[in-house]
Order: sequence, then structure tokens, then C-alpha cells
Amino acid sequence: MPSYSVAQIRQAEQRALATGRALMPLAGAAAAGFVAAWAPAGTSILALAGPGNNGGDALEAAALLLARGLDVQVVLPSGPDRLPADAARAWGRWLAAGGAPRTHAVLPTGPFQGLVIDGLFGIGLNRPLDAAWQSLIDTVNAWQVPVLALDVPSGIDADTGVALGRPIRARWTLSFIAACRGLTLAGAGRETAGECHVDTLGVVMAGEGSPGR
Repeated sequence: MPSYSVAQIRQAEQRALATGRALMPLAGAAAAGFVAAWAPAGTSILALAGPGNNGGDALEAAALLLARGLDVQVVLPSGPDRLPADAARAWGRWLAAGGAPRTHAVLPTGPFQGLVIDGLFGIGLNRPLDAAWQSLIDTVNAWQVPVLALDVPSGIDADTGVALGRPIRARWTLSFIAACRGLTLAGAGRETAGECHVDTLGVVMAGEGSPGR
């Protein structure tokens, strides 16, 4: 699977955004379609939305899945006030779809039985997880339920594949635009990503140099 550095993916993303393309709704639709295809009927969905655009992707997916009639919950540990503009609009779409305005880090009581969308941290994480985020991830891993990670499993350095704590252990990872190198190098990234998929969102990586392998 071709893979690229975070810088290369960011450059492609910025070129697409400069043309006026709205990528976050496309990413959310891709994630929602993946969940709808893989989740058995009646599956409960828990979307974990972090403080950045990865969280916005999860919120877009959650709003679409809720609109389809699925049982969807969202946990937004950092709250909505400091979300980037696109992610804040995704939060608004979640609320407009009838989603609960739940903005704290309290997970469902007791072991969750369903599918988790991991939108806590994407390709931008470059520091160790702090205690609160680590505790949340540890709880999700202890449930041993299917997890769809968006871009990379939270807790993984997307360039190196090094664990920045104890990362999410995903069954699937859905990367947007292109796969990052950390998913293909030997190490924690490859070990925790599960089955890897890519949705390019119609963005071409041409001109960014030779891809990694």
C-alpha cells in the first residue's frame, strides 16, 4: 500500500481546500458508509470525537448515521467551544440531526456493546497521551469491541508508527486522502491499525514525491 508523510498529506489537503472543496463532509460520509456496510443491523455506535478535525470527521459520520436511524452516541471530551471551524460545523450538524449535546468524557455505563468510531486524534498527534486521554483509550480497549479508527489509531505517531502511549487497538483503519507511513512501517502503527482502507476523497497525491512503501 503506498504511504506518505504527514507533510505530503497535508499539502495535498491544502491544495484541495484551496479549490473550495469541503473535505470533512466527504470524510464523514466515507466513514458512515464504511460503518453502515460492516455493522450488523441494530448495532449501537459510539463516536469518540477529539478536539481537532479528526473529531470533526467522526461528528460528520455520527450525524449521518443518526439520520439513517442508527443508535448513535457521541462523546466529545474537550467540549465544542475550541473546535476548529469545520469541526464546529460538524458539531452543529450532529445537533441538527437530533444528537445529544453530550460534551464530557464520561463513557457509557458498563461495558459498551457495539462499534466505536475513533476520531480522537488523527495524523497530527506528535506528543505522548496525557493521563485523561490514556484512561479513555484504555477503557475502550478493555471493551474488546470493533473499532474503526479514522486516519490512524489514536495514540500513534502517523509518520513513524511509534506508540505515544497505549494506542487504540482498531479492527479497521480508514485513512483519508492517503495512508500515512506510520501504518506501513514495522511497529505499533501497523500492529494496532487492523485492516487498512483508504478513501482518497477525490484528492490526488501527484507531485508530492515518491511515496513510501
